[in-house]
Amino acid sequence: MLIASFTLLVGFVVLIVGGELLVRGAVRVAERAGMSQLLIGLTIVGFGTSAPELVASVEAARSGSPGIAWGNVVGSNLANSLLILGTASLILPMVVPRGPLWRDGGLALIATIGLWIVARTSGITIAVGFGFLTLLLAYLGYAYWAEKTQPVGASALHEKAESLEVADTHLHDEQPLWRSILTLLVGMVMIVAGGRWLVQGAVEIAFIIGMSEAVIGLTVIAIGTSLPELVTSIIAAYKGASAVALGNVLGSNIFNLLLIGGVTAVISPGSIPIEITNYGLPLLIAASLLLMLFAATGRKISRWEGAILLFLYMVQLIYNVVAV
Repeated sequence: MLIASFTLLVGFVVLIVGGELLVRGAVRVAERAGMSQLLIGLTIVGFGTSAPELVASVEAARSGSPGIAWGNVVGSNLANSLLILGTASLILPMVVPRGPLWRDGGLALIATIGLWIVARTSGITIAVGFGFLTLLLAYLGYAYWAEKTQPVGASALHEKAESLEVADTHLHDEQPLWRSILTLLVGMVMIVAGGRWLVQGAVEIAFIIGMSEAVIGLTVIAIGTSLPELVTSIIAAYKGASAVALGNVLGSNIFNLLLIGGVTAVISPGSIPIEITNYGLPLLIAASLLLMLFAATGRKISRWEGAILLFLYMVQLIYNVVAV
């Protein structure tokens, strides 16, 4: 048990640090290649913050543990919608731009409902995975086109989030290109290694304590891989840019569902564990609807609404551990 816990902890740390290095190196290389901040925010930053979830889910699927993979996807989005937005709204009430709410939040909700319907009927197939990936490409293309003229959506908010991070870390200081490439490569190696250790530790712990892999994915793995989004959103709220947290979460939810869910379906088609089909996905749908309801009323998420989101996350977390 001690060795498994240590492996899990080391995997978390290496995964998070690797994801940070991946984003830093990729953004710097992209800038040197002439990519716009808008495109960097929409693609590299969005992908980078979801890299821990991606690597953990892919490693779990490849290792024959689809419960951890899908539990991570659904659990990370629950953590994003309830834990992260609840915490950020407690720090500073969150102003909600209407465009990103309905476009990005709506897409994440539709994708969640679609995944739930497929899981209850035909099961997860390779075709479903490629469908999710195609939808992601279409979303990125449309969002980039739309925000070239009106940059108020998720990509612009991702760009602002990246600006907040680099303001503290002097990312834009001049440095040789080779160093940026090295940072990128080191980050890639670390997230692969960290994801492998994370899954190994989680599987061993689940076996020792008798907890299902799906519940481990919904709780421990999901919280750990959501740490980059949590840190970014807290920093944004403290700096008075609470809307950045919303953009960060909406973008991450879409990447989690369409990119990670799509890749997982392609690698490991089959059925989704019953804990996720009967509990995790319906709860995520309800949380998404509640979040959009809060955001639509008064165009902001107030502190008391944030407290409700945070309370609901704690309740479902306890229920997961005790009853599921």
